[in-house]
Amino acid sequence: MKILVATEKPFAKIAVDGIRKEIEDAGYELVLLEKYADKAQLLEAVKDVQAIIIRSDLIDAEILDAARELKIVVRAGAGYNNVDLEAATAHGVCVMNTPGQNSNAVAELVLGMMVMAVRNFYNGTSGTELMGKKLGIHAYGNVGRNVARIAKGFGMEIYAYDPFCPQEVIEKDGVKALGSAEELYKTCQFVSLHIPATPETKKSINYNLLKDMPKGALLVNSARKEVIDEDELIRLMDERTDFKYITDIMPAADAKFTELFAGRYFSTPKKMGAQTAEANINAGIAAAQQIVDFLKNGNTRFQVN
Repeated sequence: MKILVATEKPFAKIAVDGIRKEIEDAGYELVLLEKYADKAQLLEAVKDVQAIIIRSDLIDAEILDAARELKIVVRAGAGYNNVDLEAATAHGVCVMNTPGQNSNAVAELVLGMMVMAVRNFYNGTSGTELMGKKLGIHAYGNVGRNVARIAKGFGMEIYAYDPFCPQEVIEKDGVKALGSAEELYKTCQFVSLHIPATPETKKSINYNLLKDMPKGALLVNSARKEVIDEDELIRLMDERTDFKYITDIMPAADAKFTELFAGRYFSTPKKMGAQTAEANINAGIAAAQQIVDFLKNGNTRFQVN
């Protein structure tokens, strides 16, 4: 069987070496397509493979049509909105992600950006400290739990809201579970977003939710840009000069945020949460291991479609 690693932005060499070892030790053949320039190259490469590992690469209906022998696609990372799940299901292709492998990397970035924001983006003026401040974690999954772990080291008071995570799971970590998103935002001066982009959550972070955050509020987004109602956030920040927004996903209205809210807004130039050597290696090797387990044992534990 052939396993294709298709990465427009390649894995680090050490990650590729680890992937190769997992694949070849299992008796399979590894095929690499790195830094490809156009979709035609990917369409050609998928024709005779049974499995594909990707990063941010797009797997749509056209690719799936061309991949006649394909059984599984694994996205090395947590997000998988670059894969057409409906088309994959129609083609009988299992789609997985590798949850948890990038979580510490994203969480460290969140806290790093928070420090930068409360120190006024290192502009030489006097800022504030994180110690003793209330941090709200919106969605208590793998990243949220790592944010809580690191924030404890700063001496923050930590709260969380997640309707899908039992209260006892949250509170065993020394985190206070709250009963609603509204309560979280009213309680916490700092909120870190970790919700996925779903029909229910898109544009759910809006004026009404944010307007009651305490004075000196800071919203941190390392999740998805679609969950923010950008027009309403701009309206809020225009009214509240104490409100800051920092994000690892550049908004569609980045130019407007930059123009209007200098000193209160920051976006990374591209999504950087998982961009560490360690996360790169962990996610790639996990993807290879999941493919081998699926092909040999039928394990679908991380299937998302």
